Amino acid sequence: MRFLTKRLEELTIVDQIPADKNTVYFGAWVTLIDGNDNTRRYQIVGPDEFDVSQQKISMDSPIAKALLKKQLGDETLIVTPNGNTLFYIEKIEYITCS
Repeated sequence: MRFLTKRLEELTIVDQIPADKNTVYFGAWVTLIDGNDNTRRYQIVGPDEFDVSQQKISMDSPIAKALLKKQLGDETLIVTPNGNTLFYIEKIEYITCS
């Protein structure tokens, strides 16, 4: 209970889409393309919400850290288990729950 109570004190509810929808912020769905035209899509979520099977990655992960504050069309180098990979940011989406 203490752990959960402490976590609740630290949580921030994000309920608005950022004004600049062409920049990667928390909550964004980001579509990436590598040099071999392979596409990946991830949503950047909080550390308690990540689920790789649903393409949700923690904001503390190396991939998310490399993407945050990047803009549509930017290239970014991401360290992967297979080595460093250069990705192009093809699409940034923010989806609200109505």
